[in-house]
Amino acid sequence: MSPPPAPRAAPVVAPDRPDLTPAARRVLDAASRLFYERGIHAVGVDLIAAEAGVTKKTLYDRFGSKEQIVVDYLATRDARWRAFLAGHHDPAALTPSERVLAVFDASREWMAAHSGKGCSMVNAHAEISDPAHPAHAVITGQKQWMLELFTRLAHDVSPDAARELGRSLMLLHEGALVSDGLDVFPDVFGRARRLAAFLMSAAREAR
Repeated sequence: MSPPPAPRAAPVVAPDRPDLTPAARRVLDAASRLFYERGIHAVGVDLIAAEAGVTKKTLYDRFGSKEQIVVDYLATRDARWRAFLAGHHDPAALTPSERVLAVFDASREWMAAHSGKGCSMVNAHAEISDPAHPAHAVITGQKQWMLELFTRLAHDVSPDAARELGRSLMLLHEGALVSDGLDVFPDVFGRARRLAAFLMSAAREAR
C-alpha cells in the first residue's frame, strides 16, 4: 500500500512577513493578542488601532478590512505552530510510534507557552462558522493539515490501518486541545499520549 500524500499546505503567511511595515506589524501584534484574549467579535478596529498606536486609516490602508486582519492572525499562528512542530524533534532519530507521540508532546509545550485559553483555531471556529468568511479556509485548512499529518504518521505505524488510525489520533489530539483549554482535568496531553500509544499498539498487533 502506498503512503498517503504529504499534508497539503493551508493558506498561511510567514510569521515574519517582510511586506509588513512597522505600523502594520504593530496592528497585527495587537490584534492577535486581543483576538485571542477577548474573542474576535468582541474586538473592533477602534480598539486595535488604539492598542497599536495607529490611526484607523493606517489600519485600513495596511489590511483593507478587519476580516483580513483575522486571516493574518490565524494564518500566522498556524505558520508558527508548524515551524514549532517541525523543529521539535528529529524524525530520523525516532521510531514511527515515537513520531506520533512527539506531536502530543509538542502540543503540550505549545499550549503551555502560547495557548492558555485553548486552541486559537477551535476558538475562532466558534465565532466564524460561515464558509464565505475569508478566515474559514484558514481554520479548516489547518485542521485538515493536522489530519493528513496524523494519517501519514499512522501509515508508518500500520499501513493497512492508516486511515482509521489517523482519524482516531486526530480525535484524541483535538479532544486534548479542547480539554486543556477548559482546564477540565490535569495532564490531558499525558492521558491522550497514553491512549495514542495504546491505539498504535493495537493497530500493530492487528496486522
